[in-house]
Amino acid sequence: MRMASAAALTLIALCAGPVQAEDIKAFKLTIDGVTVDIDPGESTSMTLPGGRKSKVTLERNDFATFSGSDFSFVHASDISVTKTDLGDNITQYLMASALGTIVVVQEYGEMNPVSLSQLMLQEMTKESVQAGAELTQQPTTRKLADGKELTGIRAQVKTRTDTADFEIVGFGVAEHGLLFITRIAGEDAATEKPLIDKFWQSLKVKL
Repeated sequence: MRMASAAALTLIALCAGPVQAEDIKAFKLTIDGVTVDIDPGESTSMTLPGGRKSKVTLERNDFATFSGSDFSFVHASDISVTKTDLGDNITQYLMASALGTIVVVQEYGEMNPVSLSQLMLQEMTKESVQAGAELTQQPTTRKLADGKELTGIRAQVKTRTDTADFEIVGFGVAEHGLLFITRIAGEDAATEKPLIDKFWQSLKVKL
């Protein structure tokens, strides 16, 4: 329960985000000891040692690979992944879109978390169910590209006006493992499903 609450708090913090002045650039580009501030998609001129002028452009790739200790996956480069230490040798990684679609990965260093799928689902859907939403669920298995099988639960929370789809699956060995959680709202499925699909298609487990 504490772990799921931490995931929710991390999502709130991510959505809030730091406020920066408009004139602060996101990156520093250094060539031959000369540094300029630059944003993705921006071009600027710089004077290199010896007086030679050069025009530089910083472009963002469409996708990037994120790696934890025991996993990696590909995601859209304009979406950040945040890391949180939950204590008890548990590390959480959270990716959230602007529409609220989330991908959570939790690394457990002292236990196999596969049996926690049901507890995590209950914690993440508790408020909706208490408010009258209908929860349906079924066991699921997801096979990764390298043949590893993740086991857990696929579920849907449905109210009179909307739905939310969850998938919570895990993979573990003795006293070590990973828990993967995705959530997507029904009304956002058409635009957000590619984000979830890219995660599952590219996910690699290193255990």
